[in-house]
Amino acid sequence: MMLRLQSPLPERYLEASDDELAEWIGNAKAALGERVFILGHHYQRDEVMRWADARGDSFRLSVLAKERTQADYIVFCGVHFMAEAADILTGDHQQVILPDLNAGCSMADMADIDSVEEAWESLAEVTDIESVVPITYMNSAANLKAFVGRHGGAVCTSTNARAVLEWALRREDGPRARQVLFFPDQHLGRNTGYAMGFTEDDMAVWNPRLDLGGLDEVTAKESTFLLWKGHCSVHQRFRPEHVEQFRAEHPDGIVVAHPECSHEVCSLADHVGSTDFIIRTVEAAPSGSVIGVGTEIHLVQRLDDETPDKTVVSLDPLVCPCSTMFRIDAQHLAWVLESLVEGRVPNRITVDPDTAHWARVALERMLAIT
Repeated sequence: MMLRLQSPLPERYLEASDDELAEWIGNAKAALGERVFILGHHYQRDEVMRWADARGDSFRLSVLAKERTQADYIVFCGVHFMAEAADILTGDHQQVILPDLNAGCSMADMADIDSVEEAWESLAEVTDIESVVPITYMNSAANLKAFVGRHGGAVCTSTNARAVLEWALRREDGPRARQVLFFPDQHLGRNTGYAMGFTEDDMAVWNPRLDLGGLDEVTAKESTFLLWKGHCSVHQRFRPEHVEQFRAEHPDGIVVAHPECSHEVCSLADHVGSTDFIIRTVEAAPSGSVIGVGTEIHLVQRLDDETPDKTVVSLDPLVCPCSTMFRIDAQHLAWVLESLVEGRVPNRITVDPDTAHWARVALERMLAIT
């Protein structure tokens, strides 16, 4: 995991009661007024989410930040790559802040720029690299978004992954693609490939720790999908036996899984889709439904609280918090907001102009496709 070196908080915040923290956050937020815009990702804990001016998935929140031009400070309660995306999209007068610098993403950290560039060079030695399109999931660092922008690829989200992959394999603005190098999450790539009608024979996992991804030359050249050996530590926890146990206990229950779950889990689910899709599916379910959800526990619990006519439970009986999202807490939020009131901007996240330019190219391609 990438080390980002968050400084320890002053004792004042560590020793404060919940009520004191809430008072400090409320007062600072009121003092800053429209100059601050607090974004809360769906996986945040409730003590943070209660202060969010907007909540959603990472890309949607970045777009909302861009639209909130009156806000000088964008406080992103999420993880590092999300704050980077917000900095890429927002105006020069807006400063993006991550309350805890150690709030990273284990999946995003599984594909770093050096490994991806090395993979690209290795592929170029065995195949026509002009026929390979790199696609990166939104859950990746800004320099990987820039990499795909430079090399004719695009970013995708869990919502539009299929549209982006279909574009990649039929693109008309360059040599016809034969392959997609998809990173960092192999499961989203695999599940999307299956939904498009491909099979396991069309896919190979690229292990960045091994020469040529651990593949023989024929496989490296002929696989339609080269799927990076990466995963979400939360969604990988869900197993087929969790689905089977839920169905045994709730024969009429509904199973909804995020496409970052394994294909074995997704193939057993009634519905598979993004975080927003999961929310809409729960909202649309008949009153009285019991819904087993394969995604992060804070969202699952919030859905259960906000739909009292339904029962929403995690498919994993041992629950599955996102440990890096969990780093954002009321203590860090209070510290950040009070610092802003005092005229200091802590934990600002910035992306250099060249990286930001090419990352925007990749994001704009995604928007043009979808």
